[in-house]
Amino acid sequence: MRKTATVVAAFVFGLLAAAPAHAQVDGHCGKYVCVMTAHHNRFVQDITVRTKDGLPGTLRSYWGNYRSQKVNAASHRWAVGYEQSHAKLVCGGLERDGRTIEDRVCVSI
Repeated sequence: MRKTATVVAAFVFGLLAAAPAHAQVDGHCGKYVCVMTAHHNRFVQDITVRTKDGLPGTLRSYWGNYRSQKVNAASHRWAVGYEQSHAKLVCGGLERDGRTIEDRVCVSI
């Protein structure tokens, strides 16, 4: 019993230590793509961009002076982990067959 209580206490403490006090997740969808971000104030932890139709395309995300690498997928998560003091938007875009399908789908942070 004592061992179980210790393991549970360690697990709960780990969860509390891992998440910032006021972390939030925000998202916004355009016609073809959705952008979601987990952030604490302007400290962006990750950005997820996904297509609404589930079909692959070239996805990317950007904010402030951060520009992600392009990936060919229907959904992708970028771990960012830094703060951009003057950035107020996290954005994403979708290209297919070399054409921009949708760009500047943004989330306010």
